[in-house]
Amino acid sequence: MANATILEQKALEVSEAGKRVKEAKVVIAFDYQGLTVEAFQTLRKAVRAAGGEVVVLKNNISRRACEANGYGQFAEKLVGPKAIIFSNENVVEPAKAVYDFAKANKQAVIAGGIVEGAVVDATKIAELAATPSYETLLTQIAAGMLGTVSQLAIGLQQLVEQMEAN
Repeated sequence: MANATILEQKALEVSEAGKRVKEAKVVIAFDYQGLTVEAFQTLRKAVRAAGGEVVVLKNNISRRACEANGYGQFAEKLVGPKAIIFSNENVVEPAKAVYDFAKANKQAVIAGGIVEGAVVDATKIAELAATPSYETLLTQIAAGMLGTVSQLAIGLQQLVEQMEAN
C-alpha cells in the first residue's frame, strides 16, 4: 500500500515537471555542486528578476518529464547534480542571468537547454545570452532609422538649395 502511494507521488511529480517543461519558453540545466548557499540564492534572485525560476529536481523525475515531452536528447544531459531554470516569459534574460553567473562562478557549468522547443547545447545558451535585450534592439533600430531620416533631410535640403541657386 505504501509503495503504491510513493509511485503515485512520483507520477504526480513527473507530470508536474513535464507540464513545466512543455509550457516553458526556455529550460536551462546547469551544475550547481560546490556553490555556496549564498551564491545559489544570488543566482535565484537574478533569474527571478529575469522572469525565470531556478528549481532543483531529482534527475530521475526531470529525465522522465523531458522524455515524456519528446526531449530525450536533453534528458541525457541530466546526469549528476543539476538545477533547472524555467521561464515562461522570456528567453534571453534568464539565459543571460545564468551565463553571467557561470562566468563568475566556475562551479556553475551550463549543461544545455531547451529554447522554444529546440534542444540546444551550452554553446547555444552562450550565444543566446549574448543577444541584446529587446530594449537594446529597439534602441538600435530607432537609431538606425533616425540616421536614415536625417540623411534624407540633409539630401532634400541640398536639393532645395540647388534648385533655388538655379
